[in-house]
Amino acid sequence: MAETFTSDHQEITALVHSYARLLDAGDVDAVVALFEHSSWRSWPEGSTLHGSAAVRPVYEKLMARSGERRTKHLITNLSIMVDPDGSTASSHSYWTVLRGVPGERIEIDLSGQYSDTFEKGAAGWRFTDRLITVDLTSGPSATTKGSP
Repeated sequence: MAETFTSDHQEITALVHSYARLLDAGDVDAVVALFEHSSWRSWPEGSTLHGSAAVRPVYEKLMARSGERRTKHLITNLSIMVDPDGSTASSHSYWTVLRGVPGERIEIDLSGQYSDTFEKGAAGWRFTDRLITVDLTSGPSATTKGSP
C-alpha cells in the first residue's frame, strides 16, 4: 500500500476519531452503527463479533458499568495506508482511556492499540474490521471494568 495524503486520509482520520467522541458521549447507537458492516475483535479476550447487533451488548454493558465515572479516549500515533485502487485502507493507532469523577483525580485506566481496515462505498469510508488490543491496565481488575 502506497502512502499518500489525500482527503481519504482525512475522512478515515475523522471516522477513527468519531469512535472515541461517540463512546465518551455515551452514544451507544452511534458507536455500534460504526460496525454495521464490520467484524469487531478483541485481544486478549479472543472475541470476534460481526455487525452492530452483535457488538451492541458489549457497549451497553460498558456504559452500564461506567456509572458516574467519565471517560476520555485519546487516540494517538494514527497511521493510515490507502490501497492504490483507493477502495480499501488500513490503519493502526494507540489508544489510552482516562477515567474520572468530577472533582476527583483523573486516572489512566487502559491503553492499547486499534488495528482497523476500511472500505470506501457510495456513502464514504466505513470500518470492515477492528482489532482492539489491550496492552496496559491500571490494575488487576482493569480488564473487567475497562473500555474498548
